Amino acid sequence: MTLLRLTPRLLSGVGLAALASAAAAQDSELMILDYSGFERPEFHAPYAEEHGTEPTYSFFGDEEEAFQKLRSGFEADTAHICAGSVTKWVESGLIEPWDTSRIDAWDDLESALTGSDVTGEGDVYFVPTDFGSTAIAYNPEEVPEEDVSTLAVFNDPAYAGRMTIPDNVDDAYALAYLATGTTDIAGASEEEFQAASDWLRQVHPNLVTYWTDPAELAQMLSSGQVVISWAWNETYPAMADEGRPIGFERTPEEGSSLWVCGLVNIADGPGSEDKVYDYANAVLDPVSAEPLLEDGYGSANRAALEQFDEERLAASGLEQIDAPIAAQLPMPQELRQRQAEEFELIKSGF
Repeated sequence: MTLLRLTPRLLSGVGLAALASAAAAQDSELMILDYSGFERPEFHAPYAEEHGTEPTYSFFGDEEEAFQKLRSGFEADTAHICAGSVTKWVESGLIEPWDTSRIDAWDDLESALTGSDVTGEGDVYFVPTDFGSTAIAYNPEEVPEEDVSTLAVFNDPAYAGRMTIPDNVDDAYALAYLATGTTDIAGASEEEFQAASDWLRQVHPNLVTYWTDPAELAQMLSSGQVVISWAWNETYPAMADEGRPIGFERTPEEGSSLWVCGLVNIADGPGSEDKVYDYANAVLDPVSAEPLLEDGYGSANRAALEQFDEERLAASGLEQIDAPIAAQLPMPQELRQRQAEEFELIKSGF
């Protein structure tokens, strides 16, 4: 998935003076590749408190851009990417394993977000830092709750032309796998892949469009152009804060999805390896969980999330649920490439 919406919030639990002074300086010993918005000081406040400076950032629009940037010789120390890209980066040799003994919260990371495919030959290449859910966002003034109790709603002709799903292969196939009875996305068989692809083809004519960013989706939901969507959880609190009619159904009978993003350690980075670990530890520090949650992102540090009650987590669409979950973890590159190629055909009507 691609992360886009990050809105300024009041700083909480951090020294305002320390952050203000650090914002004026950038650390030449730590270069981070990231999505714009994740440079917010409160997302990694302990780093500035320790070093007196903010890391230096270089931004990308999507992870393929970041990958090609590194392949062309750009030098960085760490990158913040989502799980679907990890296998490709490992196979390219661009990243090196983490020393998990230097990740303070390693034993507290949510096991459902790490997954067996994060490791290779006993090595860990991906440290999850933030996650979110993907489920049915809908207009409760026009769509009865019982209609979104199943993912079959995307096949319902009553809503044809008023539905949308993400223009994102990982999210689209997570939906399709769930709808066809598969939760182990990374381990999908040939038959499961074909069933998911067939389902997406069946749904395609019912969609008004494939949404590309949360702001676009919120506008379509607010205007009534769309009444049902497969959406990231951040859409829910954003629209609720604006007083818009919005429901977020994470427990249809087939289940919903979780996406996860995190840090990779770039091989032979030019900066300080110690500061790479300091940054990772700062992002996973409990103090970072509050500002992340305010923007709709859950900390991968399970212990840090325990400071919030279920009502607070539910307001961001991140509460515990009793339903199947398909976690978008690193998968074989061959499978992801096939999904990407097939998804382009499906969107084109083939």
